[in-house]
Amino acid sequence: MRRPTIADIARTAGVSKGAVSYALNGRPGVSAATRERILAIAEELGWAPSSAARALSDGRAGAIGLIVGRPADVLGVEPYFMRLVSGIQRELAGGPTALALQVAPDLADEMAMYRRWAAERRVDGVLLLDLRVADPRVELLAGLRLPAVVVGGRAGAGHLPCAWSDDAAAVGEAVRYLAALGHRRVARVAGPADLAHTAARSAAFEATARELGLDGGETVHADYTGEDGARLTRRLLAAVPRPTAVIYDNDLMAVAGLGVAQEMGVAVPEELSVVGWDDSALCRLVRPALTAVSRDVVEHGSRAARMLLAAVDGETVPDWCTPAATLRPRGSTGPLRRG
Repeated sequence: MRRPTIADIARTAGVSKGAVSYALNGRPGVSAATRERILAIAEELGWAPSSAARALSDGRAGAIGLIVGRPADVLGVEPYFMRLVSGIQRELAGGPTALALQVAPDLADEMAMYRRWAAERRVDGVLLLDLRVADPRVELLAGLRLPAVVVGGRAGAGHLPCAWSDDAAAVGEAVRYLAALGHRRVARVAGPADLAHTAARSAAFEATARELGLDGGETVHADYTGEDGARLTRRLLAAVPRPTAVIYDNDLMAVAGLGVAQEMGVAVPEELSVVGWDDSALCRLVRPALTAVSRDVVEHGSRAARMLLAAVDGETVPDWCTPAATLRPRGSTGPLRRG
Protein backbone atom coordinates (compact mmCIF):
# COMPACT_ATOMS: atom_id res chain seq x y z
CA MET A 1 0.00 0.00 0.00
CA ARG A 2 1.39 3.43 -1.03
CA ARG A 3 2.21 5.73 1.89
CA PRO A 4 0.23 9.00 1.87
CA THR A 5 2.07 12.15 0.80
CA ILE A 6 1.71 15.89 1.34
CA ALA A 7 0.10 16.05 -2.11
CA ASP A 8 -2.60 13.59 -0.97
CA ILE A 9 -3.34 15.71 2.10
CA ALA A 10 -3.48 18.89 -0.01
CA ARG A 11 -5.88 17.30 -2.51
CA THR A 12 -8.17 15.99 0.24
CA ALA A 13 -8.13 19.30 2.13
CA GLY A 14 -8.51 21.42 -1.03
CA VAL A 15 -5.46 23.54 -0.24
CA SER A 16 -1.96 23.98 -1.67
CA LYS A 17 0.99 21.78 -0.77
CA GLY A 18 2.62 24.85 0.73
CA ALA A 19 -0.30 25.32 3.12
CA VAL A 20 -0.01 21.66 4.16
CA SER A 21 3.72 22.10 4.79
CA TYR A 22 3.06 25.18 6.94
CA ALA A 23 0.46 23.31 8.98
CA LEU A 24 2.48 20.12 9.48
CA ASN A 25 5.62 22.01 10.49
CA GLY A 26 3.85 24.43 12.84
CA ARG A 27 4.80 27.47 10.79
CA PRO A 28 2.69 30.62 10.26
CA GLY A 29 0.90 31.05 6.95
CA VAL A 30 -2.43 29.30 7.53
CA SER A 31 -5.35 30.04 9.82
CA ALA A 32 -5.89 28.08 13.00
CA ALA A 33 -9.01 26.45 11.54
CA THR A 34 -7.19 25.39 8.36
CA ARG A 35 -4.25 24.07 10.35
CA GLU A 36 -6.58 22.00 12.53
CA ARG A 37 -8.37 20.60 9.46
CA ILE A 38 -5.09 19.69 7.73
CA LEU A 39 -3.74 17.95 10.82
CA ALA A 40 -6.96 15.96 11.19
CA ILE A 41 -6.81 14.85 7.54
CA ALA A 42 -3.13 13.92 7.89
CA GLU A 43 -3.95 11.74 10.89
CA GLU A 44 -6.91 10.16 9.10
CA LEU A 45 -4.76 9.29 6.08
CA GLY A 46 -2.01 7.85 8.28
CA TRP A 47 0.62 10.32 7.12
CA ALA A 48 4.05 10.27 8.80
CA PRO A 49 7.12 12.38 7.96
CA SER A 50 9.76 10.73 5.80
CA SER A 51 12.91 9.99 7.79
CA ALA A 52 15.01 10.56 4.66
CA ALA A 53 13.45 13.98 4.06
CA ARG A 54 13.89 14.90 7.71
CA ALA A 55 17.57 13.91 7.56
CA LEU A 56 18.06 16.21 4.57
CA SER A 57 16.37 19.12 6.33
CA ASP A 58 17.86 18.96 9.81
CA GLY A 59 20.76 16.50 9.53
CA ARG A 60 19.09 13.96 11.82
CA ALA A 61 18.49 10.32 10.97
CA GLY A 62 15.74 10.00 13.57
CA ALA A 63 17.24 6.79 15.01
CA ILE A 64 19.73 5.59 17.61
CA GLY A 65 21.68 2.38 17.11
CA LEU A 66 22.20 -0.67 19.29
CA ILE A 67 24.46 -3.52 18.15
CA VAL A 68 24.39 -6.72 20.19
CA GLY A 69 27.41 -8.97 19.92
CA ARG A 70 25.64 -12.20 20.80
CA PRO A 71 24.27 -15.03 18.66
CA ALA A 72 20.69 -14.35 17.55
CA ASP A 73 19.42 -17.56 19.18
CA VAL A 74 20.84 -16.44 22.54
CA LEU A 75 18.95 -13.14 22.38
CA GLY A 76 15.66 -15.00 22.11
CA VAL A 77 16.11 -16.57 25.55
CA GLU A 78 18.37 -14.06 27.35
CA PRO A 79 16.08 -12.05 29.66
CA TYR A 80 18.58 -9.23 30.22
CA PHE A 81 18.47 -7.95 26.65
CA MET A 82 14.70 -8.12 26.37
CA ARG A 83 14.37 -6.01 29.51
CA LEU A 84 17.11 -3.59 28.41
CA VAL A 85 15.46 -3.04 25.02
CA SER A 86 12.11 -2.62 26.77
CA GLY A 87 13.60 0.23 28.79
CA ILE A 88 15.09 1.87 25.71
CA GLN A 89 11.77 1.65 23.87
CA ARG A 90 9.97 3.07 26.88
CA GLU A 91 12.11 6.20 26.62
CA LEU A 92 11.69 6.50 22.84
CA ALA A 93 7.94 5.80 22.75
CA GLY A 94 5.93 8.66 21.29
CA GLY A 95 9.00 10.59 20.21
CA PRO A 96 10.59 11.17 16.80
CA THR A 97 13.50 8.76 17.38
CA ALA A 98 13.43 5.04 16.60
CA LEU A 99 15.73 2.21 17.67
CA ALA A 100 17.90 0.51 15.03
CA LEU A 101 18.83 -2.91 16.44
CA GLN A 102 21.46 -5.14 14.85
CA VAL A 103 23.17 -8.40 15.82
CA ALA A 104 26.89 -8.73 15.06
CA PRO A 105 28.68 -12.10 15.08
CA ASP A 106 32.03 -10.59 16.11
CA LEU A 107 33.81 -7.35 16.95
CA ALA A 108 35.09 -6.75 13.41
CA ASP A 109 31.56 -6.90 11.98
CA GLU A 110 30.28 -4.62 14.72
CA MET A 111 32.92 -1.99 13.96
CA ALA A 112 32.14 -2.23 10.25
CA MET A 113 28.46 -1.55 11.07
CA TYR A 114 29.41 1.62 12.97
CA ARG A 115 31.43 2.85 9.99
CA ARG A 116 28.52 2.16 7.62
CA TRP A 117 25.98 3.79 9.93
CA ALA A 118 28.14 6.92 10.21
CA ALA A 119 28.89 7.10 6.47
CA GLU A 120 25.24 6.63 5.48
CA ARG A 121 23.87 8.77 8.35
CA ARG A 122 21.69 5.88 9.46
CA VAL A 123 21.76 6.80 13.16
CA ASP A 124 22.31 9.90 15.27
CA GLY A 125 24.16 8.04 18.04
CA VAL A 126 24.74 4.59 19.49
CA LEU A 127 24.45 2.68 22.75
CA LEU A 128 27.65 0.71 23.32
CA LEU A 129 27.18 -2.67 25.03
CA ASP A 130 29.66 -5.09 26.59
CA LEU A 131 32.62 -2.73 26.94
CA ARG A 132 35.85 -4.68 26.53
CA VAL A 133 39.19 -4.24 28.22
CA ALA A 134 41.13 -1.82 25.91
CA ASP A 135 38.05 -1.58 23.69
CA PRO A 136 38.87 -0.40 20.13
CA ARG A 137 35.27 0.77 19.61
CA VAL A 138 35.80 3.76 21.92
CA GLU A 139 38.47 5.27 19.67
CA LEU A 140 36.54 4.33 16.52
CA LEU A 141 33.38 6.14 17.63
CA ALA A 142 35.40 9.20 18.59
CA GLY A 143 36.95 9.26 15.11
CA LEU A 144 33.55 8.88 13.48
CA ARG A 145 32.18 11.74 15.64
CA LEU A 146 29.24 9.52 16.48
CA PRO A 147 27.68 10.31 19.89
CA ALA A 148 27.71 7.25 22.14
CA VAL A 149 26.77 6.14 25.64
CA VAL A 150 28.32 3.07 27.26
CA VAL A 151 25.81 0.73 28.90
CA GLY A 152 27.16 -1.23 31.84
CA GLY A 153 30.75 -0.17 32.46
CA ARG A 154 33.12 2.72 33.09
CA ALA A 155 36.68 1.34 33.10
CA GLY A 156 38.16 1.96 29.66
CA ALA A 157 35.25 4.09 28.44
CA GLY A 158 37.49 7.09 27.84
CA HIS A 159 35.50 10.25 27.19
CA LEU A 160 32.19 8.43 26.67
CA PRO A 161 29.42 8.89 29.25
CA CYS A 162 28.34 5.68 30.99
CA ALA A 163 25.17 4.23 32.45
CA TRP A 164 26.87 1.79 34.79
CA SER A 165 26.30 -0.56 37.71
CA ASP A 166 28.50 -1.13 40.76
CA ASP A 167 29.13 -4.80 40.00
CA ALA A 168 32.00 -5.03 42.48
CA ALA A 169 29.75 -4.15 45.43
CA ALA A 170 27.08 -6.63 44.27
CA VAL A 171 29.62 -9.47 43.97
CA GLY A 172 31.02 -8.68 47.39
CA GLU A 173 27.56 -8.82 48.97
CA ALA A 174 26.80 -12.18 47.36
CA VAL A 175 30.09 -13.75 48.49
CA ARG A 176 29.70 -12.46 52.05
CA TYR A 177 26.15 -13.83 52.19
CA LEU A 178 27.30 -17.29 51.13
CA ALA A 179 30.19 -17.20 53.62
CA ALA A 180 27.73 -16.31 56.38
CA LEU A 181 25.77 -19.46 55.46
CA GLY A 182 28.90 -21.53 56.09
CA HIS A 183 30.22 -21.92 52.55
CA ARG A 184 34.02 -22.02 52.22
CA ARG A 185 34.36 -23.27 48.64
CA VAL A 186 32.59 -20.76 46.39
CA ALA A 187 32.99 -20.79 42.60
CA ARG A 188 31.79 -18.42 39.91
CA VAL A 189 30.63 -19.07 36.35
CA ALA A 190 31.43 -15.76 34.66
CA GLY A 191 30.90 -14.18 31.26
CA PRO A 192 33.69 -13.76 28.68
CA ALA A 193 37.01 -12.76 30.25
CA ASP A 194 37.62 -9.84 27.87
CA LEU A 195 34.55 -7.88 28.98
CA ALA A 196 35.22 -4.96 31.33
CA HIS A 197 32.34 -5.76 33.66
CA THR A 198 33.49 -9.40 33.86
CA ALA A 199 36.95 -8.20 34.89
CA ALA A 200 35.44 -5.91 37.56
CA ARG A 201 33.31 -8.73 38.97
CA SER A 202 36.25 -11.16 38.92
CA ALA A 203 38.51 -8.76 40.79
CA ALA A 204 35.84 -8.18 43.45
CA PHE A 205 35.11 -11.91 43.74
CA GLU A 206 38.76 -12.80 44.26
CA ALA A 207 39.38 -9.92 46.68
CA THR A 208 36.34 -10.80 48.83
CA ALA A 209 37.28 -14.49 48.87
CA ARG A 210 40.78 -13.59 50.09
CA GLU A 211 39.39 -11.18 52.67
CA LEU A 212 37.11 -13.88 54.10
CA GLY A 213 39.75 -16.60 53.90
CA LEU A 214 37.67 -18.86 51.65
CA ASP A 215 39.23 -22.07 50.35
CA GLY A 216 37.84 -21.67 46.82
CA GLY A 217 37.36 -18.56 44.76
CA GLU A 218 37.67 -20.23 41.35
CA THR A 219 36.25 -18.38 38.32
CA VAL A 220 35.50 -20.13 35.02
CA HIS A 221 34.42 -18.26 31.89
CA ALA A 222 31.38 -19.02 29.74
CA ASP A 223 29.61 -17.36 26.80
CA TYR A 224 26.38 -16.60 28.71
CA THR A 225 24.48 -19.48 27.07
CA GLY A 226 22.65 -22.13 29.06
CA GLU A 227 24.66 -24.82 27.27
CA ASP A 228 28.01 -23.36 28.31
CA GLY A 229 26.76 -22.72 31.83
CA ALA A 230 25.68 -26.36 32.11
CA ARG A 231 28.98 -27.66 30.72
CA LEU A 232 31.06 -25.68 33.21
CA THR A 233 28.77 -26.57 36.11
CA ARG A 234 29.32 -30.28 35.36
CA ARG A 235 33.06 -29.67 35.46
CA LEU A 236 32.86 -27.84 38.77
CA LEU A 237 30.62 -30.42 40.43
CA ALA A 238 32.79 -33.31 39.21
CA ALA A 239 35.87 -31.82 40.91
CA VAL A 240 37.18 -33.09 44.24
CA PRO A 241 36.54 -31.28 46.43
CA ARG A 242 33.64 -29.64 44.65
CA PRO A 243 32.32 -26.15 45.43
CA THR A 244 29.39 -25.84 47.81
CA ALA A 245 28.15 -22.61 46.24
CA VAL A 246 28.24 -21.16 42.72
CA ILE A 247 27.53 -17.59 41.56
CA TYR A 248 26.52 -17.17 37.91
CA ASP A 249 26.91 -14.03 35.80
CA ASN A 250 23.40 -14.31 34.34
CA ASP A 251 20.12 -16.03 35.11
CA LEU A 252 20.19 -18.28 32.07
CA MET A 253 23.40 -19.99 33.17
CA ALA A 254 22.14 -20.19 36.76
CA VAL A 255 18.97 -22.02 35.67
CA ALA A 256 21.10 -24.40 33.59
CA GLY A 257 23.39 -24.96 36.58
CA LEU A 258 20.41 -25.77 38.77
CA GLY A 259 19.37 -28.43 36.25
CA VAL A 260 22.87 -29.95 36.24
CA ALA A 261 22.87 -30.18 40.04
CA GLN A 262 19.62 -32.13 39.88
CA GLU A 263 21.02 -34.31 37.07
CA MET A 264 24.12 -35.15 39.19
CA GLY A 265 22.17 -35.77 42.39
CA VAL A 266 23.55 -32.73 44.21
CA ALA A 267 20.84 -31.40 46.52
CA VAL A 268 20.05 -27.68 46.32
CA PRO A 269 20.41 -25.92 48.72
CA GLU A 270 21.52 -28.63 51.21
CA GLU A 271 24.72 -29.49 49.32
CA LEU A 272 24.96 -26.64 46.82
CA SER A 273 23.78 -23.04 46.93
CA VAL A 274 23.12 -21.30 43.60
CA VAL A 275 23.02 -17.53 42.96
CA GLY A 276 21.89 -15.93 39.66
CA TRP A 277 22.32 -12.41 38.30
CA ASP A 278 19.73 -9.82 37.13
CA ASP A 279 16.71 -11.51 38.76
CA SER A 280 14.51 -12.11 35.73
CA ALA A 281 11.20 -13.97 35.85
CA LEU A 282 13.17 -17.19 35.30
CA CYS A 283 14.44 -16.98 38.88
CA ARG A 284 10.93 -17.20 40.31
CA LEU A 285 9.64 -19.88 37.91
CA VAL A 286 12.19 -22.63 38.66
CA ARG A 287 12.22 -24.85 41.75
CA PRO A 288 13.79 -24.12 44.05
CA ALA A 289 13.41 -20.44 43.21
CA LEU A 290 16.76 -18.80 42.52
CA THR A 291 18.50 -16.40 44.84
CA ALA A 292 19.66 -13.56 42.59
CA VAL A 293 21.40 -10.20 42.39
CA SER A 294 18.53 -7.89 41.43
CA ARG A 295 18.73 -4.56 39.61
CA ASP A 296 16.31 -2.49 37.54
CA VAL A 297 17.43 -3.38 34.00
CA VAL A 298 14.42 -1.64 32.41
CA GLU A 299 15.28 1.66 34.10
CA HIS A 300 18.92 1.11 33.14
CA GLY A 301 17.93 0.94 29.46
CA SER A 302 15.58 3.89 29.75
CA ARG A 303 18.20 6.11 31.39
CA ALA A 304 20.88 5.12 28.86
CA ALA A 305 18.55 6.11 25.99
CA ARG A 306 17.77 9.43 27.70
CA MET A 307 21.50 10.11 28.10
CA LEU A 308 22.15 9.35 24.42
CA LEU A 309 19.35 11.63 23.24
CA ALA A 310 20.89 14.43 25.31
CA ALA A 311 24.34 13.71 23.84
CA VAL A 312 22.88 13.83 20.32
CA ASP A 313 21.48 17.27 21.18
CA GLY A 314 25.00 18.40 22.04
CA GLU A 315 24.56 18.43 25.83
CA THR A 316 27.33 17.46 28.26
CA VAL A 317 26.18 14.16 29.74
CA PRO A 318 27.55 12.98 33.11
CA ASP A 319 27.88 9.31 34.06
CA TRP A 320 24.93 7.73 35.85
CA CYS A 321 25.08 4.80 38.26
CA THR A 322 22.14 2.41 38.59
CA PRO A 323 20.73 2.30 42.14
CA ALA A 324 22.56 -0.31 44.19
CA ALA A 325 21.74 -3.91 43.32
CA THR A 326 19.89 -5.98 45.92
CA LEU A 327 20.56 -9.61 46.78
CA ARG A 328 17.22 -11.43 46.93
CA PRO A 329 17.57 -14.71 48.86
CA ARG A 330 15.25 -17.53 47.78
CA GLY A 331 15.15 -21.30 47.98
CA SER A 332 18.34 -22.00 46.03
CA THR A 333 20.61 -20.85 48.88
CA GLY A 334 20.80 -22.01 52.47
CA PRO A 335 23.14 -23.10 55.27
CA LEU A 336 25.61 -25.76 54.22
CA ARG A 337 24.58 -29.20 55.47
CA ARG A 338 27.37 -30.70 57.58
CA GLY A 339 28.40 -34.35 57.58
